[in-house]
Amino acid sequence: MTILQDAQLILPPAFIWQALAAVPDKTIPPHWVDWLSDRGSLTQRLIEASANRFTVEVLDQVETMPTESEAQALNIDCDTPVYSRQVLLLGNGEPWVFARSIMPLSTLTGRLEFLRDINSQPLGALLFKDPSMTRAPVEAAFLPTERAHLPDSLSHIKGPLWGRRSVFRLDQKPLLVSEIFLPEFKPYNQYPSLGFST
Repeated sequence: MTILQDAQLILPPAFIWQALAAVPDKTIPPHWVDWLSDRGSLTQRLIEASANRFTVEVLDQVETMPTESEAQALNIDCDTPVYSRQVLLLGNGEPWVFARSIMPLSTLTGRLEFLRDINSQPLGALLFKDPSMTRAPVEAAFLPTERAHLPDSLSHIKGPLWGRRSVFRLDQKPLLVSEIFLPEFKPYNQYPSLGFST
């Protein structure tokens, strides 16, 4: 039996967003605990893991409505207009992370209006440079692909996939950033959806 087959035997069942601190011990493989719980900038870690061969590919930036889960995280109604930004974070030319950011339109006022037009700049880098930034506790998930809101270009991916999300606040205004780790994410030569060394 291969290592991959062995690892698949002990995968946890898929679970939807919940506080990382509330996830039972040993549910998340040790490698993933490190990536999911890191309170620093994921952008910076990916830059380091890719030896500075990191890029952002913007998929779309549109006004829409949040999902029920996103509205709950942001403490807003499901019919509250939001600005959705979806990007791929690429390391060494490979799609490592799908990131979906949800910003209530009320957040994008005053000096924060610039968040509408950051294009291929990494949002994470901007958040962590802002002196007003605060961050709520991290939530984690082991998501079936249909709950990960992957774009059509990633519809071939089979899940579940590890992800994390946090509500950030700039000038006390909230935005939700969700980061889903994709199968090509192998900075340390590890099985991407499992977290076990080869």
